[in-house]
Amino acid sequence: MGNRMTTVASPSRREYARDVPEIDLQIYKDLENIAFYHVPAITGSALSMENERSLRVHICTEYNDVNFLHRFLHHLVEYKEEYRNVTNLLFHGIEWQTEGMQLLCSFLGPGSNVKQVEFQKNVFSTKSAPALVPFSEMLQRNNTIKAVVFSGCRIGSTGATLLASALANNRSVEELQVWEDFIGSKGAEELSKMIEVNYMLKLLIIFDNSSIAASPLISAVLARNRRVEVHIWGCSRDTRGVMNSCKVVEFLPETGSIRIYNNINSTGLQRVVCALAWNTAVTTLDMSGVPLKPKWTKEFRGVLERNRSLKSVKLSKCSLSDKAVVYIAAGLFKNNYLESLNLDGNRFGGVGLEHLLCPLSTFSPLQRQANTALKVLSFGGERANIGGHGITAVLQMLETNQSLVQLAICNDASLRPSDVVKIFKSLERNATLRGLSLKGCKGVEGEVVLQTILGTLQVNPWIEEIDLHETPLHVAGKTGQIYEKLCQNGSLVLPNDLIDLPLSAPTCCRVFLCGQELTGKSTLYNSINQCMNPMKSPPMDVIRTLRAPIEQVIGTNKTKINTMIDGNTKLTICNIGGHDESFSLDNFMSVVHGGPCFFMIVSSMVVKPANRYPKNIDEIERELIYWLKFLVSSSRRVSQSFLPCVTIVLTQYDKVSHLPERLEPIATAVQRIREYFQSYAEIYPTVFAVDARSSVSVSKLTHHMRMTAKTILQRVPQVYAVCNDLVKILYDWRLKNNKVVIRWSDFCEICQLNIPALRLRSRRDVEKVDTRRRAIAKSLHDLGEILFFEELGVLIMDCEWFYQEVIGLLATLKSIKTGSSGFVHRQDLEKILQEKLCNQIPGTNWRPDASFQGYDVINMLLELELCYEQDPGNPNTLLLVPAILEESKEGTQKWHLTTPDCRYAGRRLECKDTHVFLTTEFFPRLQVRLHNKIMCLGQQQGAVYNLEKNLIYTVINGIHVRVQLGMKLGSSIDVLACSSRSVTDMVRLFHKLIIPTILNLSSSMTFEESIIRPDCVKYLIPHRFLKTQQLPLKNIKQILLSLPAESMYDYQHTWSAVESNKRIILQPGSDHARDMLSEDDFHEVLHHRYYDLQHLASELAVPQDSQQQSEIITETDVVDPSILGIAKGVEMVLQRLKRVEQGIRDLKEEIASLRYYEYHLVIELHRKMDYVMNYNIQLEERKVPQMFYLVSLENRSKRLVTRILPGMRSLRVHMLCEFRREMHVVEDQVGCDLIQVDNQAVKSLLPYMSKFMKLLTFALKIGAHFIVGMGEMIPDLSREVVHLLDSSTMYGAAASAASVGALGAAALYGKGRNSSNQGGASDMGEDMKAARQWLVDFLKGQGILTGMDIAQRFGLWRVRYRDDGHIAWICRKHIAAREEEIFELPL
Repeated sequence: MGNRMTTVASPSRREYARDVPEIDLQIYKDLENIAFYHVPAITGSALSMENERSLRVHICTEYNDVNFLHRFLHHLVEYKEEYRNVTNLLFHGIEWQTEGMQLLCSFLGPGSNVKQVEFQKNVFSTKSAPALVPFSEMLQRNNTIKAVVFSGCRIGSTGATLLASALANNRSVEELQVWEDFIGSKGAEELSKMIEVNYMLKLLIIFDNSSIAASPLISAVLARNRRVEVHIWGCSRDTRGVMNSCKVVEFLPETGSIRIYNNINSTGLQRVVCALAWNTAVTTLDMSGVPLKPKWTKEFRGVLERNRSLKSVKLSKCSLSDKAVVYIAAGLFKNNYLESLNLDGNRFGGVGLEHLLCPLSTFSPLQRQANTALKVLSFGGERANIGGHGITAVLQMLETNQSLVQLAICNDASLRPSDVVKIFKSLERNATLRGLSLKGCKGVEGEVVLQTILGTLQVNPWIEEIDLHETPLHVAGKTGQIYEKLCQNGSLVLPNDLIDLPLSAPTCCRVFLCGQELTGKSTLYNSINQCMNPMKSPPMDVIRTLRAPIEQVIGTNKTKINTMIDGNTKLTICNIGGHDESFSLDNFMSVVHGGPCFFMIVSSMVVKPANRYPKNIDEIERELIYWLKFLVSSSRRVSQSFLPCVTIVLTQYDKVSHLPERLEPIATAVQRIREYFQSYAEIYPTVFAVDARSSVSVSKLTHHMRMTAKTILQRVPQVYAVCNDLVKILYDWRLKNNKVVIRWSDFCEICQLNIPALRLRSRRDVEKVDTRRRAIAKSLHDLGEILFFEELGVLIMDCEWFYQEVIGLLATLKSIKTGSSGFVHRQDLEKILQEKLCNQIPGTNWRPDASFQGYDVINMLLELELCYEQDPGNPNTLLLVPAILEESKEGTQKWHLTTPDCRYAGRRLECKDTHVFLTTEFFPRLQVRLHNKIMCLGQQQGAVYNLEKNLIYTVINGIHVRVQLGMKLGSSIDVLACSSRSVTDMVRLFHKLIIPTILNLSSSMTFEESIIRPDCVKYLIPHRFLKTQQLPLKNIKQILLSLPAESMYDYQHTWSAVESNKRIILQPGSDHARDMLSEDDFHEVLHHRYYDLQHLASELAVPQDSQQQSEIITETDVVDPSILGIAKGVEMVLQRLKRVEQGIRDLKEEIASLRYYEYHLVIELHRKMDYVMNYNIQLEERKVPQMFYLVSLENRSKRLVTRILPGMRSLRVHMLCEFRREMHVVEDQVGCDLIQVDNQAVKSLLPYMSKFMKLLTFALKIGAHFIVGMGEMIPDLSREVVHLLDSSTMYGAAASAASVGALGAAALYGKGRNSSNQGGASDMGEDMKAARQWLVDFLKGQGILTGMDIAQRFGLWRVRYRDDGHIAWICRKHIAAREEEIFELPL
């Protein structure tokens, strides 16, 4: 009874019989417990110590004519401060009078620390308990008492009323116990009212002779959500008529469980259950063994519909009938919180069970399970009779339920072995049930039941527990195998990878019939099918063809899957084509992932099927080229070595067969097309001209199709062998269920039942098996057999149906657009798509799964990037579908930003490959992907994103950007920008966000970037006029690289005028390169120049001290090969990068440094060339010139020869004017022809070519035009440099130059090579000696023996410089212009 104070005898047995005034207060100053016991008068009043803190007081009726209780209580009141430690008071057998109660109340008043007051078998009054009135008044004001206990005091309903009125206002009492005090229903009602307003009470214990007091009290507790521990006891008669105490109600707020026992009438039970409707404290309701009527379950239905905290309900053995269970089932329909329901031991039958399981089952794919919260369910019993209706309901529930974890059918005698077999068969497809109990069921017997259970466990590893105790099978000792299999399902572990799955060649191939409408593709398929299956009756299409004109049949463009079986090969023929279906067709072809397939391009030989006018050869050729470009642009190769296989088929041949020469021009055109597409498609050389209606005419084509399919299947990469098995299983499943959409759960079920390699055999292998299944699904996706939307958990088994009948619906949705923005309400689009799906075109072979709804289509559109949400996550968001956008009706396009300081930049991305084009699905997908990318980058704050057909207009960080598509079926995209920010910022935005998105979306195409004229961007000149107003970015960089440093910054590109119908739209003009290029592009050009200067410096062996601004590399900068040394080296590089970055911030400063560097290098270059020309000046006094070069005369143009090989022909030897620092090509020089280069010439000239021409090429590349006229002979300088230099050294040095700066890199490079290049000039002189000797011999062979012969053939005369006496061969212009510096020598 809680903290009731108990009294025991003192261990010392010491007793003190003293008068109250004689009490020594010092002895009792630490007293905590005082117990008052009434004793007979002959015993006398006395005090005794139970222990150091407990005092026992014996009270008799009278002692010396004085009431000892009153005297003691008066003493406690008088010395109240001395008894502040007293916390517990116990009164046993006391007969209270008003005076005594008042004294007690005075002691319990203010200043008291008493926590508990207990009255045992006290007498307060014979009528109305008047002595309780002062106690009630005191208790109402008291704020220290925590517990009040009345036991056997017979306070009755009046005392209960007084207590209730006191506790209604009390905020300290937490415990109230009333034992055997006959409070009755009235007292219980008063206490229930107190509970409604008192929220401090924590414990309530009531023991009354009548159980009628239970319902008001527990109802109040439940109705007010009081977290009060309640124990209510009552009395009941047993079978012998003896009254026994029994528990009626128990409520434990810590666990949230309430247990109601028997002895509450039906009215009280209804009152209790009504109080549960809005209760939030009770989680478990246990009423097992309490007979319940339908009226109670009718009220309990409301509890199930409203209560959100009740998790478990136990109604076992409650005599529930069918009618009562119907009410419970009705409540389950709206309940989403109850997790456990125990109804075993009741007497409801199959009708009630059918209603009970209805909210846990689904009866059509459109229906959703009403109750998905219930996890545990038990029913059955000896008096239950499930029957046929009940078994049917159980099977339906097990097959469709997706939430139940535990199911128990207990002690049922109506189940037959066949019913048990059906139950376990239905569990083969159930992946949620973990435990099944058939305890005591008589139908669990026989070998058939045992084998069925084992077979179910073989394919369903999710079942963790099966309870078969007290069943005939268990009694017979045959359940050991079952429990052994359950243990295996919990311990088996699969390998960690997928490589254990065997591979094999695929057995399915797709054949695409490509062609425009009215070409007879459907009729051609029917004839091919008839050839492959001659014993089969002709399809209805063929019958209609025989009865109706051909044009009426082929004019109906039906979408259907046509599958033919050729031995072990499954051929799927897809009929695609027609410009009106271009959107869905392009999307369909965009997912051809390179599986085994080949294409038949079907073209009609007549203009229209209704006439016999032959089609123009050019028109046929254009049609074939269009389809080949479409296939190359859309399809993806299986591998780089496997090209798409294409066969050309010409129909309607019977109508032009009277023209014998008709096929020859077509064959010639096809041959041209084959040569044009030889690197992109494997086109079969034979063109099939057939009559599509004749099986005989298409027999050769059918044979070719079968052989080609087998060849392709042998050439393509192997797939998992289970993929071939699944192809057949899914095909059969589709025929059986007439569905084209399958959910992931259904696919897993098919794998579990039919594919042992994909079967889940252990609960520990869930993730591994799921990974296997997803890998197989992706393989089937790559094969083209299905479309697998992994995130959505949906598999489409008819790709053509999905893209033409589902995605193709978008073309019909233009009527629901809201305004000019192009947005549609998601709910409206979902409704229209649902209507379209429910009204598929009549005559289609397959209809969608009923579970495939409009919202599924929208989710797939989002995943395919065919639409985007304005407010993701909002169910009422707007959707934008770019495919249904229309052309802008506005006249002249203009920028939304028009400020005076605006700058303009434009780039064009154009694919130079003429074999491909951008399909119609590309730009709508780009519009969606770019929007999603901008949103993901956090640019949505303040970002503007407007779309029109073939146009994106967005504003990001103050930059207005237009992305627009070029011509229809073209290959270019324009990216334009307008902003007050710099061109660099705009171009960086292009390369950071927009251009990468375009390249990722068209990964198979290679684009060339060009600069669009800024004025064209400003005035938004139409795309068709921009062909002459664009400059490839690569070209302008090469132009800048060919200029001297001082000309780079001021270079201007001149633009021609833009004209339309002889009317000038835009005047000619020019723009600086620095205004069109970004700083990044300009720095790239400068770094290339630094690289060229570096290599030139290394070739010239420039001494380090000649470069006044070079970076000095100290010995301490050498990297030590250790961890610390590497760290130090990295720090050195970072420091150098900081210095370089600081030094090249301004382009003009950087160009100035380039000019300074070029100046020193050009001086050194001239010095080196002078040394070469004057090497060994005494040798024959320079009888022939030194500087010669070779040119090639092929194609009527002169090209400088930089490489010489044996066997070269058509070469000519020319000489340079050797005037110092002004060398140049002599105009109109005749030269000498070199018929053929032999090995001796190569040996003599190769060192000269490799060194002299290297210096020459570098000088031209950096713009040091010391040899005037040579540049136009080198059309591609970069290519020649690659030939002359080692490419790895070149690009490695370029990276070094970009990292450490040009001057520092050159110094560093020169330092490492100084020692090896010290003799570079002398080596060149030696090479010149061998080349000069060859030249002398060559000239003698040409009859050029004297100086006059050289002057006539080469226009050069021998002169001597007046200052140093060196000899040179120069032209007449220099002789006339520099006569004061030279004098002529005899020839």
